[in-house]
Parts: sequence; C-alpha cells; structure tokens
Amino acid sequence: MTHPSVRALISVDELAAAIQKGASPVLLDVRWQVAGPSQYPLYLAGHLPGARWCDLDVDLADPPGARGRHPLPDPHRLETRLRSWGIEPESEVVVYDQANSVAAARAWWVLCWAGLRHVRVLDGGFQAWSDAGYLVDTEQPQPGDGAVSVRPGSMPTLDADTAADWAAAGRLIDVRAPERFRGELEPIDPVAGHIPGAVNLPTTANVQASGHFLPEPALRQRFSEAGVAGPARAAGPAGAAEAAGAAGPAGAAGAAGPAGPDGPAEPAATKEPTDPDAPVGVYCGSGVTAAHTVLAMRLAGIEAALYPGSWSEWITDPSRPIATG
Repeated sequence: MTHPSVRALISVDELAAAIQKGASPVLLDVRWQVAGPSQYPLYLAGHLPGARWCDLDVDLADPPGARGRHPLPDPHRLETRLRSWGIEPESEVVVYDQANSVAAARAWWVLCWAGLRHVRVLDGGFQAWSDAGYLVDTEQPQPGDGAVSVRPGSMPTLDADTAADWAAAGRLIDVRAPERFRGELEPIDPVAGHIPGAVNLPTTANVQASGHFLPEPALRQRFSEAGVAGPARAAGPAGAAEAAGAAGPAGAAGAAGPAGPDGPAEPAATKEPTDPDAPVGVYCGSGVTAAHTVLAMRLAGIEAALYPGSWSEWITDPSRPIATG
C-alpha cells in the first residue's frame, strides 16, 4: 500500500501562493454534474491558470456495465491519461470542481488508488477561487509528457460480497439521500432501495453551504455521533488504509447540509459506537459521492474502504437482496 499525502485539502490562498512562487502543482478541473450535461463548456469559459480538463465519466471511470455506472478505470488507460497531463511520479496534484468537491473527491480517490502520493482537493473549488478574486484563465495547456506509473489498489476497496458482510455487521454506510436509501425515490438507477444492513449517512452534510468541508472537529463529531469513531489516524504520512482503519455501526446523523448530487441531507437519529476498531465501508450510487465521504473521514482521522461498484453494481445481480424503508 502506498501512503497518500496526509494533507488532503488545500485552501485557495495556499494554492495562489504556490502559483505565485512558481511552484504550481498539476491542476485538474473536474467539474461535473450527475446525470447532467458535460461541464467542459464551463472549463473553456474560465478555469484556474494552467488547469487541465479532467472528464470524470471518461478519465476516472470505465464505461457503465456489470461493474456499475462508474467502474474503476482501466489502469493502463488511466496511466496514459495521467502522463498526458504531465504528471510525474512525485508530482503535486490539486483537483477541483465547482464548489462541493464531490467530483474532486472522486478524482482524489482514483489518483490515490492509482498510487499517486501527493494529491489534494481545492477546498471550496472554483467558486471559492473566483470569489477570492484570483486569476481565471481560458488558455488550454499543451499535452504533457509525464512518466508516472499507475499502481492500482493503493486505496482500500470492497467487492459486493464483502460489502454484504460488512452491511450485515452494521459497518457499511450508504451516503445517498435518505429518500433514495429508503427506496421512496430513485431518479438514476433502475431499482430502488439499499443493501440490507447498511445505514444512511448522506455525504451532503459533510460540507457547508459554501461547499467548503466542515472543520475537522465538526467532521469528527459528526462521525462519532453516527457511531463511526474508529481509532484516530496516526500523525505523519497516512497509510492507504488497510480495510481495518475505522469504525463500528453507523447511523444517519449530523445536521442537514446543502443539496448535492444525491439530494438534500436530512438529520436523523444517532447511534452509540460499539466496536471502535471495526472497519467501515462506504458506498453510494456509483462510487462517486462515496469517495466524498471517504475524503471527509480521512479529514476526521478515519480510514474507510470504498465499494467502487456501489448500488449500481449491486443491482446487476438479481440474486442479491434489496432492502427498503
């Protein structure tokens, strides 16, 4: 396992200072809208200086199929793309989206999974950068010629069988909107409901109305109240957690957050943590918003495993059980 950078976020002021000093990281614009049109026109209209366009649906996923709507990308194809962005083995990379970091978190997770060690998310995204009055550019960089090598598997993942086992033990978190979890509304996938035993903790409550992540103490409190306490991640380089890095049974908790790709969050009852050393897994509709909660947990000092196929893969096998309510 590799050791992704401890600091998973960077502020707009920190990034602006680095660019001014001539130490700009590789910048990836990952603006994206679930089930919506490409955000590439927004990139063309204005992006951070030197930023390259990253298409979440194409660059950070394989085509939809039996592995879900956003399967993990083929490593060789991903490596080719990373090199075209000029990424070297020790490059600093900063990813950003419009504001709430849902798409940027997917990019962060995929790049860490691929073995990159120094990847950070721009907190508040393009909106925070623009609001701060920093320079926006329309020039498109020339293709790069990096030499990074992809080492897939550098972040912990779950397959469907393991997700079922962890759900049965109350250790699998569903981060979709409550109405999707309950099976009352399913605007994207053909089947509604959730993995039996999973508990709902919407990822939209991890951020403020501005799109900035909640302060780390607030995130720790949110996950602790939900039963996701887990041993604190040690200081120093964070291990790409073995799948035993976090917590016990999780319940839907935390104050309501701003609307996001999976809809508005709703507050719900908390649960007392049981085994603080039990691992925790996270899933969503297709492995995108779940990465956002994995990132929020990382900020809170908790390591979690991602089920990449998530609900859209789970329902491809009619023998797998489905729960509602």
